[in-house]
Amino acid sequence: MSDVSLTIHRAASEIGGNCVEIATFEGSRLILDVGRPLDAPEGIEPPLPSSLDLSRPVDGVLLSHPHQDHYGLLQRLPDSWPVFSGDAAAKLIKLTSEIVHEPIDRTFTTWNSGCAFSAGPFRITPLLTDHSAFDAYMLLVEVAGKKLLYSGDFRMHGRKGVLVERLMRSPPEDIDVLIMEGTNLGSDKPCVSESGLEEDFVALFRETKGRVFIAWSAQNVDRAVTIYRACKKTGRTLVVDLYTAEVLEMLGEYGRLPRPGGQNLKVVITSRLSAHYRRKGREDVIERMVAHGISAKKLAETPGRWVVMTRGALLGDYERKGVIPDEGDVWVWSMWRGYLEKAQGAQVRAWFDKVGTPSAHLHTSGHASPADLLEFAQRMNPKALIPVHGTAWATEMEKFPHIARLADGQSFAV
Repeated sequence: MSDVSLTIHRAASEIGGNCVEIATFEGSRLILDVGRPLDAPEGIEPPLPSSLDLSRPVDGVLLSHPHQDHYGLLQRLPDSWPVFSGDAAAKLIKLTSEIVHEPIDRTFTTWNSGCAFSAGPFRITPLLTDHSAFDAYMLLVEVAGKKLLYSGDFRMHGRKGVLVERLMRSPPEDIDVLIMEGTNLGSDKPCVSESGLEEDFVALFRETKGRVFIAWSAQNVDRAVTIYRACKKTGRTLVVDLYTAEVLEMLGEYGRLPRPGGQNLKVVITSRLSAHYRRKGREDVIERMVAHGISAKKLAETPGRWVVMTRGALLGDYERKGVIPDEGDVWVWSMWRGYLEKAQGAQVRAWFDKVGTPSAHLHTSGHASPADLLEFAQRMNPKALIPVHGTAWATEMEKFPHIARLADGQSFAV
């Protein structure tokens, strides 16, 4: 009998909702992510995986990055289970939960990339990686003489791709198990570099006479940097909403990021989002941003100057201030195309389509390309590769080394 077992509680055959357990024969347990499934209906709290035993203690819950499909069910875990994450990730999780959902009242113990720490008998080394989420990590777990690497979500074409390249040049020796995501297997999602995407935005900004409206995720900081850099190159001003401004302000200590108060960046303080902030008791954020703010009605003037963040919740306030798109403007969807079919994406598209505003899709995936996934797995050279976070593993398995396919709730002896 093996001294270590691995169980995929959720995401063995789906994208998102990750929940993985590593356990020892003596009963020590470690949980890697506790995500909300992507197909869970809005407003309905999905259950935790039925195979996850809540009656026994764990030595730690490790959150690989601040995306809902990796931490969204955290509040449903026992209060006694300790939680670990990156420092910036902890702040993003708490901010997003307070603004968008319900506040998370957990204590987080934070780690530093490359610095090993212990949780019970487990030795954990977090490795900062490249992903569309800020402060995302791979996790190397060592216990009972076994070595397991959890990829979390990663890519190689973002602004931190060198981190993955460096790991591939000098991988951990003798990996027993690689638990690896496969989001983009079987797909043709764009995987151009963020730098290449930046040049595409530059070209678009130069050829557009009017405003450029862009829909992107506020927490996709790489994308905010890409768009901001394109604004600086073309003399345009990037206009972000209150929440995005707070995210950039908060993360300023972790790198050279565009921030409220900097050149070529303004904060549009809309009435609906301001009212939401006041209901949450965050009037201080509004007061701080006023100095860097711009009225929505200004966006109706000198249209060739502005690059405007666009989300469904902002459209009504824009309209009331006379910001009506026209044929001289362009709107850009800078997210996965699939989100256009959901309610908020459809709302944004309809707003522009009714006046015939030209559109563009400028985006690159937050996940590794199929070729990069294969090369990464080959370089890690694990004794066993456990697939997670993908829907096409069944048809792609033969390309990968040493695959051991699990079902949700099934255990694997390491």
